[in-house]
Amino acid sequence: MAGLLADAVMIVHFAFLVFLVLGGFLAWRWPRVLIAHFAMASWGLAIVTFEWLCPLTFVENRLRQADGQPELADGFIDTYLTGVIYPDDRITEVRLAVAVIVAVSWIGLVTRWRRNGQRTRHAAPAAN
Repeated sequence: MAGLLADAVMIVHFAFLVFLVLGGFLAWRWPRVLIAHFAMASWGLAIVTFEWLCPLTFVENRLRQADGQPELADGFIDTYLTGVIYPDDRITEVRLAVAVIVAVSWIGLVTRWRRNGQRTRHAAPAAN
């Protein structure tokens, strides 16, 4: 059972990373998503900057131990992504690409808000 839970945590971790990268674009349609996305992006930046252990990695490791499996040798990203989805020597470029994607999503969101605000102001009836 602990092994299944560890796999579930791994899936949640992947979902977290997908949301971290693409969540800003979801906020274009659902602006309230930005609050969660900002919190997750801030947390992700802190983990990378200060080399903290992610709580999801900690939980996955404990569950794998309880199931008699070895812990992840490195963190989640190093185990499941680095060297699998992108080469080991490209981590800096990948981190930069993620930062650019997040920044573009936020810039696009602000641009959309400004455009929508201008449309609303122009469409509003004149005050007497």
